[in-house]
Amino acid sequence: MAYKIKPWEELTIQDDYMFKLVMSRKRICKKMLEKILKIKIHDIKYLEEEKTITATYQSKGVRLDVYVEDEKHTVYNVEMQVRKLTDAALFKRPRYYQSMIDVDLLATGAEYDELNDTYIIFICPFAILDEHRHIYTFRNYCTEDKDILMPDGSTKVFLSTKGDMDDVTPDVKAFLDYVDGIISNDEFVQELDQEIKDVKTIERERRSYMTYEMKMREMRNIGLEEGREEGRKEGRKEGLAEGRAEGRAEGRAEGHAEGRAEAAQEGMQNVIATVRDLNLDKDVAVQQLIKRYSLTQNDAVEFVNNNW
Repeated sequence: MAYKIKPWEELTIQDDYMFKLVMSRKRICKKMLEKILKIKIHDIKYLEEEKTITATYQSKGVRLDVYVEDEKHTVYNVEMQVRKLTDAALFKRPRYYQSMIDVDLLATGAEYDELNDTYIIFICPFAILDEHRHIYTFRNYCTEDKDILMPDGSTKVFLSTKGDMDDVTPDVKAFLDYVDGIISNDEFVQELDQEIKDVKTIERERRSYMTYEMKMREMRNIGLEEGREEGRKEGRKEGLAEGRAEGRAEGRAEGHAEGRAEAAQEGMQNVIATVRDLNLDKDVAVQQLIKRYSLTQNDAVEFVNNNW
C-alpha cells in the first residue's frame, strides 16, 4: 500500500505535529490545563519544547508532546494518544513517562524529597476501561484504607472523547468533542480552532511538515522497490537451482518471501536513518515503525535500538 501524506490543510488537533504546534502557544496550553484539572495557574514555562528525556542507563528516549512547569513548580506532561492500545499498554506508558520525568528532574540537582509534583495527562480519542467516563484520575493510595493517599505528588489523568457520563464540565466536554472533530460555540474551542487555522497559514510550518513527510515516503518507497527487485532475482536463482517444477515454485515463493522481508527491513532502516538525519528522537522512529510496518511496541523498540 502506497504511503500517503496527509495534506497540511487537513491536519487537526489529533495529528501529532499540529497538537504540539498549537500547544506551544502559552495561553492555549495554560487554559487547557486549567479546564481539565479545575485549577488556576498564574503562569507556565516550557521546560524545553518537545523535550526529549533520555535515561542515564541504556534505554529509548521519551519525546514529550507538552512539558511545562507552573509558578509553583508543578510539572505537567500532556500527550495526544491517538493510537489505541490495550489497557495494559496504555496505562504502563505513563508509568514509564513518570520514571523518565523524575530522572530528568533529579538530573537538575533536586533531592528525592524535593521532586516536583507532576501531572501526566493522556488525551484519547477512543473508549478506555469501562467505556463510559470522560475522565479517569489516578493517584497512589493505601490498599488497606483507600482514604489514605500516598503523598508522592504524582497524578495521572486519562481523558476519553467517547465517554457518555456527565462527569466533566461543559467546556471540557466541548474540548473533547473538538478533538473528535465536532466544533461548538464554546469560547475555548473557538479560540483553539482559530489558532489552528492561523497556524496553517504559516508557510514555514507547512514546509517543515511536508519536508519531513516527503522524506519518509521517499525512503520507504526506495526500500520497498529495492527489496522487490532482490526478491525477484533471488526467486529466479533458487527456482533454476532446483531443476524441478516444484523446486522452482518453492524457490520463487521463498525468494519472494525473503524479498518482502528484506524490503521491510530496508524500509525500516531507511525510516531510522531519516529520523536520525532530522535529529529526531528514537521514539519517533519507534512510532513510525509501529504505524507503517505493524510492529509491536517491543519489536519496534528492539529494532530501533539495534539499528540506531
